[in-house]
Amino acid sequence: MTVWDDLIGQAEAVEVLRDASIAAGKIVADHRSGTVDGVRTGQMTHAWLFTGPPGSGRSVAARALAAALQCDTAGCDSCPACHTVRTRTNADVHMVVPDGLSISVQEMRNIVLTAARAPSGGRWQVVVVEDADRLTEAAANALLKAIEEPPARTVFLLCAPSTHPDDVPVTIRSRCRVVTLRTPPAAAVAAVLVGEGIDAERAEWAAQASQGHVGRARRLARDEQARERRAAVLAIPASLTTMQACLAAADRLVRAAEEEAAAFAAEHNDAEKESLAQAMGAGGTGKGTAAATRSAGAALKDLERKQKSRTTRAQRDALDRALVDLAAFYRDVLLDQVGAQVAPAHPEAAADVRRLTRLRPEGVLTRLDAVLACREALELNVKPRIAVEAMTTALRLP
Repeated sequence: MTVWDDLIGQAEAVEVLRDASIAAGKIVADHRSGTVDGVRTGQMTHAWLFTGPPGSGRSVAARALAAALQCDTAGCDSCPACHTVRTRTNADVHMVVPDGLSISVQEMRNIVLTAARAPSGGRWQVVVVEDADRLTEAAANALLKAIEEPPARTVFLLCAPSTHPDDVPVTIRSRCRVVTLRTPPAAAVAAVLVGEGIDAERAEWAAQASQGHVGRARRLARDEQARERRAAVLAIPASLTTMQACLAAADRLVRAAEEEAAAFAAEHNDAEKESLAQAMGAGGTGKGTAAATRSAGAALKDLERKQKSRTTRAQRDALDRALVDLAAFYRDVLLDQVGAQVAPAHPEAAADVRRLTRLRPEGVLTRLDAVLACREALELNVKPRIAVEAMTTALRLP
């Protein structure tokens, strides 16, 4: 086992990253012997950009490279360095994972200052930005300054859906080595699920239904509620026969996303507040208690703001998963219309798919465009209910 085993169906990317981690090890060895003063050569560089569709493993690849850079054997997955990176406790690996809708400039400045220090373990300081497309303009500028003039032993690993300027500024993109990942084949995803103890038949179904998204495949295979939510979404297209049905379907979609986000918040928020209160000395008495209480109040407000933003993100992520399923449904309709010998994403919805084949192909494409437009509207912070109602109205059957 190595850290690269988690990268499913990415043989070309693994080869590139393994070569880079080996080159990085030589740089560290030369630096320790005094023959090279932190010079980067060959396959290793100071900034990497991992791109690819959702579920392709962008953050997995970044974390694997981070572990390999800290490992004496380029990613053995058994040494303390690999273990601490995997558990996110390595002092020289800094993970930037947005809880809310964006990554703020202050958060990025703090990370950049930390990354400027010499590595405590003697190898590399590594900054992993899992959603670089969520950087605000100011945060992107703060990161750009660090990438332009990086410390000798610091590596930046960025993850984004694409190299498009809407995802990553051109100025940052031009200073990074790009590693493009692909959607892993369903067979590879199913093999991973089977290796984790999931029944072969369910693993194959989940891999196909997730459209190559490894994390979603795990959720569908293990979570009955996730399967029920997906079934409810797939029942929507054939039910949109009246305007009332369209509005009711939009309400169900939004409510389901809100309930999922609320459940996520309930699971995390109270524990975080209690932990913060204890850290700030809640219930203490004596000298300095008043000042501590005021500080605790300010910290609590900041935590509540972050939690609210995180809940909003969770709601939109839940809606996005539903929209991806809807888009795949209309894709299945097109496949059925043209008789393509391609495996459908939703074989269990074959009856509803056949019902919608009476639509003209251009009508199916129009509805597919409406689903994608709703996804884009949500990314642009349109109110979810308005965006979803507009979509379901456009999906109405004649």
